[in-house]
Amino acid sequence: MTRIIAGYAGSLRLSVPRFGTRPTSDRVREAIFSALQARDVLEGARVLDLYAGSGALGLEAASRGAAHVTLVDRAAAASRVLHDNAARVRRAAPRDAQPEVVVSSRPVLSFLGAGGGTWDVVFLDPPYDLGAAELRHDLEALVAQLAPDAVVVVERSGRDRPPEWPGGLELERRRDYGETALFWLVPGPGDQPAAPSQSA
Repeated sequence: MTRIIAGYAGSLRLSVPRFGTRPTSDRVREAIFSALQARDVLEGARVLDLYAGSGALGLEAASRGAAHVTLVDRAAAASRVLHDNAARVRRAAPRDAQPEVVVSSRPVLSFLGAGGGTWDVVFLDPPYDLGAAELRHDLEALVAQLAPDAVVVVERSGRDRPPEWPGGLELERRRDYGETALFWLVPGPGDQPAAPSQSA
């Protein structure tokens, strides 16, 4: 079972796609959001959840005060679940604190190439078998869309070699939880590659 941990939608159960999704455990999400709330970056934030699956990370952010959340997953089954889970979280929201929640079924790189504004918090939890080159391409496209004080949280298998980070992103810290490794990135020095141009 996957659920919202805290905020106005706390304890709300979320649906999970039957195949192709590896939900982030409650323990890891607790660690992520404890750290984000300690940084005071969620209230009113624009949040991007890439490879969203059930949307648990982005919707947790909405429950804790994010103003806008975009959930991106190209899988048709995930898209259906994301729409359903987003509607549940919106229904739980106070009337004066309705978050904007957008679901995109585009591939991640295509979504980033189209430009979606400036992001304060980004979750990037791709399948563990996503290649290092694909992950780097995603991050290169993301760099130009980050707010100056943005936080990017990347989840990978702790058994894999650490990714190579592109220019414009700096590794702040790594934390391991069992077989899960969390990498905390912030905008940093270096030549920041431009986001890919929009394709037809």
